This record gives sequence, C-alpha cells and structure tokens, in this order.
Amino acid sequence: MTRISLLGSTGSIGTQALDVARATPGEFEIVALAAGSNVELLAQQVLEWKPQMAVLFDSTKWPIFQDLVGSTTTQLVVGMDGLLEAASLADADLVLGAMLGAAGLRPTLAAIEAGKDVAIANKETLVAGGDVVMRAAKEHGVRLWPVDSEHCALAQCLQGEDARTVQTLTITASGGPFWNKSREEIAAAPPEAALKHPTWTMGRKITIDSATLANKGLEMIEAHHLFGVAMENIDVVVHRQSIVHSFVTFSDGSVKAQLGQPDMKLPIQWGMARGVRGTRVAPELPLAQMGTLTFEAPDDERFPSIGLAREAMRLGGIAPCVFNAANEVAVEAFLNGSTHFYGITDCIAATLERLPTATRRADSLRLEDVLEADSWARETACSLLSKV
Repeated sequence: MTRISLLGSTGSIGTQALDVARATPGEFEIVALAAGSNVELLAQQVLEWKPQMAVLFDSTKWPIFQDLVGSTTTQLVVGMDGLLEAASLADADLVLGAMLGAAGLRPTLAAIEAGKDVAIANKETLVAGGDVVMRAAKEHGVRLWPVDSEHCALAQCLQGEDARTVQTLTITASGGPFWNKSREEIAAAPPEAALKHPTWTMGRKITIDSATLANKGLEMIEAHHLFGVAMENIDVVVHRQSIVHSFVTFSDGSVKAQLGQPDMKLPIQWGMARGVRGTRVAPELPLAQMGTLTFEAPDDERFPSIGLAREAMRLGGIAPCVFNAANEVAVEAFLNGSTHFYGITDCIAATLERLPTATRRADSLRLEDVLEADSWARETACSLLSKV
C-alpha cells in the first residue's frame, strides 16, 4: 500500500485523486490532506479519510475549519508551515502535489529534501522553478512522476528507450473552446465562453489556460525539465479529439503515442502508483468507434502563448518564472472582468519585455531567486493591468 500526502485535496486533481483511492481499495492510504481555502470540503475529507494530518493554507478560515472538523485524532495545522510539514511527513511514501500555481514550489522542494518521491500535477512548479527542482531531485535521489496527461503520456512513451535516440517530443492540445473562432470573435469572448472546454473537466484557471493555449506553453517548459529535451525539439499539435495525449518521434523515424480516454483519473492513478498498472478507474477506449483522429499545427496569430513560452525559454534564467506569474495574474484579471481575452497574452508579453537583461543563469538559480522573480512579475503584471 502506498501512503500518500495529498497537497491540493479540494481542487480538481485532488478530488479525482481521492476518487482513484476509493476505486482501488487497499492500494493507497491518505496520510495527509492539504487545501487552500475550501474549508467545507476539506473538513468532509478529513472526516472520511481520517488522515494523520490536515492542513488549511488560509489562516483566516482556521476557526471555521476547526469547528467543522470537531473532535478528531487528525493533527490540524495551518499556513505555509503546515504545507511544508505535510510535504515532509515521515510516514508518507509519496507526495501528490496538486496545488494551484507557483504556491506549490516550496512544498515540492520540501518533499524532495525529505527524500519523498513526488507525483507532480502542478505544472507551474516546474515552469517557475524547474532548474531548482530538478537539481534538488537529482541531489536527493528522488523521482518525479508526472500527473499531467501529456507528460504522463510522454513518460510512458519513453520507457525502455535510449534517450539519445529521441528526436522530438510532441504534446497534443485540444485547441480549447475557441479553436474554430476568428481572432475578432475570440477577442470579444467573455469568461463564461472560455470556461466551456470541449473535452476535459478541469479547474477554472487551467481551463482558461487551455483556451489561450498557455497551458501548452507551460507544458513545453515542463517537458524540457522532466525529460531533458531541448525546447527546439518539443512541438505542439492540435488534436481536437483528445485521444492521443502525446507522442515521441525517434531518430529512425518511428513514432510512439499514448492513447486513452480524456479522463484525468488515468494519469493521476499512474502517478499515484508510480508507473505500476492497476485496477481500471476509467472507461475503456473503444477504438473501433473513434473514427478519424485529426492533427493540426497551432495558430500563433490567434494563440500567441506558445511563442511567448518559447521566448521565455530563449531568455532563460528567471524568464519562465516571469511568464508563469504574469499568466496567473492576467488569467485572474480576465476571470473577474478586469481585462479582455487577449489582455492575458498582452500582459505576459509586456511583463517579459520589462524583465532586466542581467538575470541569473539557470544553473545557479536558487529558490530565493525564483520567489523574488515571481513577486516582481506579479507586481509588474498587476501594474500593467491597472493601466488598461
């Protein structure tokens, strides 16, 4: 049985991870739960799973959380210190990092430094601090198991292969809700339209990232760190059916792809089980009923996020962290009506343009550098958006 510390238990990935644990009795034990501010759901989870530890990040809701949980043997802790404690819990075999945004960086590093394998669902952690995280993972001899469907697919395609024969990693994109819309239609789209994803059920932030294709930019950077492949050898294709989750092209021209239902429980289970095949938790893929599978090149004019991600990687150093932070701020502004759809990528581009040229080299980045860059980028993005 694998004992799991689940960080981000009330979000989309976290709740589906608990669905996987329910569907596979005897395979997983939840020893810690951590959430941001959803006290009602976290309290329900504590009462159901009875973990050793439960963490609420939002200290303003601490009294409510205590009242909801009542008398319990679970240790209740609060704030970032609590997250770090849950991430390094002695009895955990694996930490599932499903927290939203760059907030997952410090807990991920705490888990690695405690010698824990990490099932990483938080792509922003690797985008913002990939050099720091991968260096720490190597130093402490721990393994990162990707939970993103695309990176889980790439990892499976790369199993048993000689890294020297890898030519290209190709990440598939659904295209989001606006793929067949004109730039003018997209520019006028309200948040409600952007939140209607055609194939996946996800949280609000990642659904907007899918609409802008910023998620693919983030995933390219994540793939670079996870698999050690140069950015110029990582591509994106739009695959509307969301059946092929990624594929790898090798030096002899062979292509390996991973197919499956567009159901996040599949990659979540793979990460939780650390690559071991387990009980089926999602419907079987009926290949004979699939019909035609299509692939198209992304459109940089209507969806400039992928190009901006490449530019961030070209700049190097803290630039990917800045890309991520500006995107998080701009997405929140779009969701609350403070900017239009293309205001998101305009904000990212303008923030990157203001980045000082003398940034620290990637191989010498420290956690403090990443956190400082994240803070600077958020302040800069907020300032830019306030002038729109």
